[in-house]
Amino acid sequence: TADEEPIKLLTVTYEIANAHAVSYPEAWPGTTVFYSPRTSAPTPADDDAWRRNLTTRYVDGKLTWTHVHSVNGSVFFSYFPMYGYERHLKLVADCAAAAVAAGPSLAEYRPRIASLGQTIQGRELECVSIGKGTTVAWIIHRQHPGETMAEFFAEGLLHRLLGVSPSSELDEPTRRVLQAYRLHIVPNMCPDGSVLGHLRTNSVGANLNREWTTVRPDYVAPSPSRSPEVLSVLSAMDRTGVDFFLDVHGDEELPYVFFSGAERTPIWSKDAPDGTNGERIRRLHGYFVSCYRRQNPDVQKEIGYPPPDSEEIAMAHMNVATNQVSNRFDCLGLTLEMPFKDCATNADPERGFDVRRAK
Repeated sequence: TADEEPIKLLTVTYEIANAHAVSYPEAWPGTTVFYSPRTSAPTPADDDAWRRNLTTRYVDGKLTWTHVHSVNGSVFFSYFPMYGYERHLKLVADCAAAAVAAGPSLAEYRPRIASLGQTIQGRELECVSIGKGTTVAWIIHRQHPGETMAEFFAEGLLHRLLGVSPSSELDEPTRRVLQAYRLHIVPNMCPDGSVLGHLRTNSVGANLNREWTTVRPDYVAPSPSRSPEVLSVLSAMDRTGVDFFLDVHGDEELPYVFFSGAERTPIWSKDAPDGTNGERIRRLHGYFVSCYRRQNPDVQKEIGYPPPDSEEIAMAHMNVATNQVSNRFDCLGLTLEMPFKDCATNADPERGFDVRRAK
C-alpha cells in the first residue's frame, strides 16, 4: 500500500582477492557463482532456488561478482549448490524407509541398505543394493567431496530405482534395469571430506581417486590408515564381482558433460587370447556413451580428457578407480564428469548446469 515503506536495495560487489592461489586457478575463467535468492538456508526443497550470477568475472587473479540485496535479507553463494551431510543422511534414511515399506512391486528386487565400513572419523560408508539380475553393476559417487553434483546424481538415481517419489511407482525402464542387474550404489565415498569442506580429499588428505592400488614402492594403497573408504568398497567388489562400473564426478574447468574410460590400460589396449577383449571393451564403451547421449542432451563425446600418450603413462595411473576396476574385474568402467560451469552444448545462462540436471 501507499503507507508501506519501499523495499530497500543494496548493491554489493564481492571479491575473492586470492582466487589465484587455489590449487587449480585455470578453472576460474568462465565460472559463474551460484546464489540462492531465498532468505533462509537452502534445504532439499530449495533446489529450484539456485541461479547463476552473470556478473562473475575472473580478472587479475581475483574472482568478483556484484549482487543486489534487499536490506536485512540473506543470500547464499556457492561454487556449486551444496549437498550437506544432513541431506546425505536423509537420502540414506529415505532409501531405508522405501526398502522396509516395500510392497510387492519393489520387494521382488531385494532392496538392501548396508554399511561397507567406516571412515577415519567414524562415519558409515553406506551402500544401497537393489535388483534381481545376474549382471553386477557398481556406481560410486563423490570420491572428491567438493563435487556435490555427483551426490545430486546419486539422489536422482536412487529415488528412481526405489520409487522415492510422490507416486512411489517404478516406471517400465527402471523395472527392466532391475530385472537385468544387481546394482550396488555408494552415494558418498568421502563423507569425512564432505563434512570438513574439502574439495578433493578425505580427513587425512588422501585423494581417494588415487588410492585404488599401489603404484609407488614407498606408498601402499588402499590402506586402513589413509583410505579405508576405498579399501571397504574394493573388498565388497571382490565379494560380488563387477560387470559394469561407473564413477561419478564433477569437472571444474571443462563446460561439458562427458565420459572417460580406461584408455591405454591393458584391458583397453591388449587383446585377449582369442583376439577380442580390447575391441570388446572399446565397443562397449562407445555403445554406452552413444545410448546415454540419445537420452540426455547434455552429454557429448567430442570434448573430454585426452587419453594418455602411451601405455606406460596409463600404467602409472592404475591407482585411478576406473582404470583399476576395469582391469581388476575385466569389465567396462567409465568416469562420468559433469561441469561446475554452464553446459556449453546445452546452455542456460540463468541456471546453468544445476541440481535439476545433475539429478
